[in-house]
Amino acid sequence: MVLTDRRQQDAQSTPAFKVFNWVKWNSFHSKLLVTYLLLTAFGTLLMAGYILWAFQSYFIRTRQADLNDWTAALSESIADALEEGDLNQVNVIAQRFGAAETVKLRVFATNGTLIASSDPGDRQIKNWLQFPGMKEAFNQQISQGIAKGILSRDDRLYITRPIFRNGQFLGVVRMSITLQQFQNQFTKLVWAVFGALILTVLLCAVISDRLARSLAKPIQIMCNFATQLGSGQFGDKLHIRQSNELDQLATELNRMSERLALLDQERRAFLANVSHELRTPISNVQVTVEALRSGADEELELRDRFFQTIEDEISRLAQLIHDLLDLGRLEAGVTHLEKQRTALPKLIDRAVRAVEPRMKADSISVELDVDPVKLQGDPERLLQAFLNILDNAIKHSSPHSKIFVSGHRLGRQVVITFRDQGAGISETVLPRIFEQFYTADPSRKGRGAGLGLAITQRIVEAHGGSITVASTVGKGTTFTICLPVMGSDRPNS
Repeated sequence: MVLTDRRQQDAQSTPAFKVFNWVKWNSFHSKLLVTYLLLTAFGTLLMAGYILWAFQSYFIRTRQADLNDWTAALSESIADALEEGDLNQVNVIAQRFGAAETVKLRVFATNGTLIASSDPGDRQIKNWLQFPGMKEAFNQQISQGIAKGILSRDDRLYITRPIFRNGQFLGVVRMSITLQQFQNQFTKLVWAVFGALILTVLLCAVISDRLARSLAKPIQIMCNFATQLGSGQFGDKLHIRQSNELDQLATELNRMSERLALLDQERRAFLANVSHELRTPISNVQVTVEALRSGADEELELRDRFFQTIEDEISRLAQLIHDLLDLGRLEAGVTHLEKQRTALPKLIDRAVRAVEPRMKADSISVELDVDPVKLQGDPERLLQAFLNILDNAIKHSSPHSKIFVSGHRLGRQVVITFRDQGAGISETVLPRIFEQFYTADPSRKGRGAGLGLAITQRIVEAHGGSITVASTVGKGTTFTICLPVMGSDRPNS
């Protein structure tokens, strides 16, 4: 048992336990709970203090009003006795309406001497002007307040009132009542309020704990979920059913998880495709070089064919690397577009002239219908996009067919279409036509690495446009590019 306690103490003294304890008490739930409790305690304490202050003020005002009424009535009776010179009657009044401990009634002559008192001990006091309210009363002013008792030294409520009759100043009456009984009752009330305050705080602590947990639990779940996303675990979903902002946040986190899972899948596919596309030409070059090293260079015709193979594979590898770099820059948005006003017919003519030898070799003709429209864009990048589409059309067109290219303005856009008469694309393949490294040839024996259309899409989107594709099997494929028109189409003067 001692060993267990010692191990527990050692574990609690470790930095890991201290960090865990700090995190535990600095969690959202703990902070929220402490905040609720502090607000509850502060609010209830403030309310209790106000209630006690209001109660005490009300009691003091009530007793002061009573003293004022009592002394006003007694001063009339005392004035009658003083007018008649009946000091015995004054003493009777003082004894009748005064009490030994609770109520003290004193009557003074105009020269400050004590005439009558309900307290026999008052006779030993020589100077009454030193006590609160006496100077004001002899100056013919009413004074009242709270002060210590003259002999008992307890807290008392007093009033001093000058006595008048027919405008003549006859003397002063001073009445005081003890506050000890009230203070005792007030102390009991304070303890009762304090107990109610503790009970309220405890009850609010239970309610606040449930409320804090209801808010902290989904936040903790989302925090753990975000941690999983940060560690690379994508695809999971949050299930939080609360009709508030937390539910919306959970929905957005689920969407982010789905997007990250998709991006991770695309990244893995991209790396696999890149490694495959790079491995093929490198392997071909390596095999060809080994063949030449093994004596294949002795035959002139075979050597030239092997060198041509090496040259073709290196060219293919260089083009692939160039396309990869180009695609990476376009996706990262770091490619600078040198936009300028460019005539669309001129761009189409340049693209057609660039692929004209290939079209003639395959007996393919082109038919143009391009309006004299000018657009704002990077001519070299747009030319690259047009060439990629024409290259795709030529590869999938049959001999003696046509490629139709048109360009027209439609509102604030230029609509450019490329339509071929090839075999077309099936509906299952069509949605993936703009994916990186995707080719309709599963064996990848065709020309190209499947990056041309992906690059074309990025170029068009970088210009603020869009590209779509429609195809019918056996009839051909149509690519449609929509680019925004910026400024006037009329030539500069």
